[in-house]
Amino acid sequence: MNKLLGIVLCGLLLSGCFMKQEDNNTITLWHWMTDRQKAFEELARRYEEQTGVKVKVDLYAPPDAYTQRIVASAQSHVLPDIYGILDKKKIYASFIESGLVADLTNEFQKDNAEWEKSLFSKALDVNRFEEGNVYGVKPGIYGVPLDVTNIQMLYNKKLLQKAGIMHPPKSFDEFLEDIKALKRVGISGVVSGWGELWMADCFASNYAFNIMGEEKIMATYRGEVPYTDPDWIKVFGVFKLLKEGGALIEGIVTKPNKEAEQDFALERAAFAFNGSWCVNVYHDMNPDLEYGAMLPPSINADLPMKIWGGAGSSFVANNNSPRKDMAVAFLKWLSAKEQQAYLAMETRNLPANREALSSIPEILSDFAKVMENTTHPTIWERNEEPLVVEAFDKGIQSIIIGEKTPEQVAQDVQEVKEREMKKLLK
Repeated sequence: MNKLLGIVLCGLLLSGCFMKQEDNNTITLWHWMTDRQKAFEELARRYEEQTGVKVKVDLYAPPDAYTQRIVASAQSHVLPDIYGILDKKKIYASFIESGLVADLTNEFQKDNAEWEKSLFSKALDVNRFEEGNVYGVKPGIYGVPLDVTNIQMLYNKKLLQKAGIMHPPKSFDEFLEDIKALKRVGISGVVSGWGELWMADCFASNYAFNIMGEEKIMATYRGEVPYTDPDWIKVFGVFKLLKEGGALIEGIVTKPNKEAEQDFALERAAFAFNGSWCVNVYHDMNPDLEYGAMLPPSINADLPMKIWGGAGSSFVANNNSPRKDMAVAFLKWLSAKEQQAYLAMETRNLPANREALSSIPEILSDFAKVMENTTHPTIWERNEEPLVVEAFDKGIQSIIIGEKTPEQVAQDVQEVKEREMKKLLK
């Protein structure tokens, strides 16, 4: 895909890129979110009623197919007026540098930055490029977050009460004690889709931030701190403690997240590690499920528990569209309080507009309360090398199934890290 994108972007420097439309009073929006098509169409109807501007909403799914279409459409110079970029920030930056994405900074800062202040800062960060960023992009805000998301621990209120647990645990020691209480009454502890390695990686990242802090993590990625450092062994040790404490549901290392979501929805486990998107999923599977969301229980009380989160989905305006101003006006309307509250109620996703929080269900409020605790690899200036991440995640699996110790995994990961660092130095 990157080679194709390179070809695409070279051509785009020489020409505009926009949808050809006969009706200049119509803007076109492309998206990949199958669960929101009806809601988008309703909002498009309301917008036309209010402004006279028609919004044509086109759905292309699944996400991989959508991404391929965006790249192919860029090559053919037929990008729509509004679209999303589903890829790493490096790809986002390349679209901006090639003139395909409008700089919205001035719009966000009008009227004492009213638009910017209405949205979660952590959601805007996904679309923001800071001064001196590694991509060389002009500082500014280039996209509009539609919703926000984060990944937390969920707990089944009825199952905890059955085990005599009145409050969800805050510390890791309390959590392990609660696991014992649950086991005594035959209730499984934690379920998650760790067959999808990124979810186990996310869980490990939470504890890395809590155990050693952000600077030491980034120093490790730069090659200045080895994975054999005692703090990293503690991170791997979290999974050993979970295994030895009987906290993990059977088969967690091969379980896809859809199966894990079904397990929690059908009350086969007291805790789940999952994202805020699960609210809609659980409602469809079991509307009577009583559960709450909490930060993963802390190990180090002196450091925050950082969780993955930010903008769940974002839209950009095509910089070369003759209807760019109309597109920006619609995005501003779409991210306003009333429309955000409607989307939250219809799709059970967290609104990107903080002013819409009063209109959302209680469980979504549990997720919203900790948005300022979020971080994500897409906004980090430095990320780990892919082969190191693969060794790290597979090492976690080997600890859970009892094949290796935390110390052995740390050594394995460090060896891969050193090989990758040597490649970078050549």
